[in-house]
Amino acid sequence: MKKRSVLTVIFSLLLVTVLTACGKQNGQSVGSGKYASDQVLNLSYQSPLDSIDISNMSGYGSTGNIFESLYRLGKNGSITPGLAKQTRVSKDGKTYTFTIRDAKWSDGSKITAQDFVYSWKRTVTPATKSQYAYLFSGVQNADAIVAGKKDPSTLGVKAEGDHTFIVTLEKPITYFKKLMTYPLFGPISEKAVKKWGDKYATKSQYMLYSGPFKLTGWTGTNNSWQFVKNDQYWDKKAVHLQKINYTVNASTTTTLNLYQEKKLDLTQLASEQVKNLKHNADYKTYPYSITSFLVYNFQDSDATVKKALNNQKIRQAISLSINRQTLVKNVIGDASTVAKGFVPQDLAEDPKTGKDFADQAVVKNSTDYNQKLAKQLWQEGLKETGLKKLTLRFLTSNDEPNKPISQYLKSALEKNLSGLTIDLSNIPSKVASNRAQSGDFDLYLSMWGADFNDPISHLQIMTTNSGYNYGKYNSSAYNNLVSQATNRDANDVNARWQDMLKAERTIMQDQGITPLYQTVYSYLENPKVKGIVHNTAGTQWNYKYAYLAK
Repeated sequence: MKKRSVLTVIFSLLLVTVLTACGKQNGQSVGSGKYASDQVLNLSYQSPLDSIDISNMSGYGSTGNIFESLYRLGKNGSITPGLAKQTRVSKDGKTYTFTIRDAKWSDGSKITAQDFVYSWKRTVTPATKSQYAYLFSGVQNADAIVAGKKDPSTLGVKAEGDHTFIVTLEKPITYFKKLMTYPLFGPISEKAVKKWGDKYATKSQYMLYSGPFKLTGWTGTNNSWQFVKNDQYWDKKAVHLQKINYTVNASTTTTLNLYQEKKLDLTQLASEQVKNLKHNADYKTYPYSITSFLVYNFQDSDATVKKALNNQKIRQAISLSINRQTLVKNVIGDASTVAKGFVPQDLAEDPKTGKDFADQAVVKNSTDYNQKLAKQLWQEGLKETGLKKLTLRFLTSNDEPNKPISQYLKSALEKNLSGLTIDLSNIPSKVASNRAQSGDFDLYLSMWGADFNDPISHLQIMTTNSGYNYGKYNSSAYNNLVSQATNRDANDVNARWQDMLKAERTIMQDQGITPLYQTVYSYLENPKVKGIVHNTAGTQWNYKYAYLAK
């Protein structure tokens, strides 16, 4: 997700319209019922595919179904077998030796350890312009290569024969195996890249596939395509679906009609549809590890605004003026939940106690609704900054439900905080993203979805040097705690956990950002569809074990 807008990142992850149910993951028969004779799933996509090159995709929500990495993401964020048959980790946690199984590309050619070496070096090469290259941070020399300071040949990867892939890290990475479920870290055939040249990845036929399915019918610009069972896949016996049909439908009204006509097996619902359909027997909800939050511009170009936004009492007053229950229930209107903090609920559990991180990290008066305290802190903040009134430019994209959210926040803040004026700017997401990245805002409505099931996936983006810290929040205490979690305490799971808890509490006490809500999406789902695995983070959708019951 490096060097691109947070909103672009998240929405690209959410474009996949899918569904989920529980199923066995042992390669054996899934479920107890009989299979339908026609194992075809019909799904909808909200926009055309942007890329099928794993080095520079804008999201990996369902691509693990056509591109497999060393592992796969299983139920509840578990790590399940992928192209790695065996893994050895050195005692210092810095060397991973993966044994690559006997597997084939979709054209029948061998997948080798060298395909991983080529893939990783290609992705971190600056000319590739990978939006996710930052996830390689910690692999030997990756940061320097991405920054253009070292040659890609110096990356800490090598192949020994066809089946041994060795990765050298600069420091232990606690969540490294979780990262290895990302298709980003999968193999790429150098022969295929050279064979097709500029045509590579421009159409479905100019690509080799390593996952349980292969892509067909995609021309690079069209609005329909298919995932077809990959008969060369190493675990093809576990795959029951013969095909997944995709069609592009931007309108939820259209997809709901198609679902009701039994032309789709699932439709994601807009807020208004949720109100009417939440008691329908086919209604389902699926959470994502996505937090929506307000960004403050600590380096604002307007000296008066900069002075105000650098006052902690003013930021806390803004947060305390927001009734998040009203926001979620009446404004957003779907199954989303109130954010307790920056790191989402149900993302990670304490390794010692099993308690949820978000529950442990709660800071009083950080995301509460308290009008009296808000007004008190507001007046104290204005007095400290020598201000009597304040006007803030509030930037949001015009993606739903951002417009009604911004209108509600304007109303709530102006009502509770005397002398405050909010100027709204609801503009197309790309324009909003560019303005946010350039610091052209006072307040910005942003969101972040976890790349993997670990608090650091959220916490790292608010460090001083992060490309996603658009408001330039700068806390030495926060920076040090995140650094300790990723360096000094990287191999001590309990110390690392405490570092992350302290970091979360620090940014919440500062109100370095103001969390609003956590995303939960609502669907109507065909009850005959079974076995699809959904995760709240990373490669969210796994169809390998999916099937249609009779």
